[in-house]
Order: sequence, then structure tokens, then C-alpha cells
Amino acid sequence: MTAVTFDTLKFVEKLKSAGVPEEQAKAMSEAFRDASGEADLATKRDLKDTELRLESRIDKLDTRIGGELMLVKWMLGVIIAAEAMPWFVKLFT
Repeated sequence: MTAVTFDTLKFVEKLKSAGVPEEQAKAMSEAFRDASGEADLATKRDLKDTELRLESRIDKLDTRIGGELMLVKWMLGVIIAAEAMPWFVKLFT
């Protein structure tokens, strides 16, 4: 996962402008930085990379399954033809 940047100064200034005392704002900023540093967060880039990998795997599976279904269709056709052949021979003889 990619590291997420956090502007502690901007965070403190925003809290101070909202009326939070400076010491409390600094403590909250450090606590938030520490907590977010420990969290394993996914960025938009991480999500996009995962999406692309999944799409690639799905496309490969789709191709493989399509090929296998085509083989099953041909096998079923051969079996049906083999089973129907004696009936046609009996019908036309």
C-alpha cells in the first residue's frame, strides 16, 4: 500500500481557527498522524491497480471458459450424431 501524506500544520491551523486550543490541536494532530500511519489504507491508485489486475484475470478466465464450452459443444454434437446415426441408417434402409 502507498503511504498517505498528512499535513499536520494545516490540520493544527484548521483546528485552531475553529476554536480548539493550540496544545490540544497539536495533540490531536499527532494522535491522528500516528493512527493513520498504523492503518493500512488503500489509495485510489492502489484500487485502480487492483481493478486492472482483476479485469485481466477475468478476461483470461472468460477466454478459457469460452474455449472449453466450444469443446463441450463439439463433443456433444459428435455424441448426438453418433447416437442418431443408427436411427438414420435404419430409417433409410
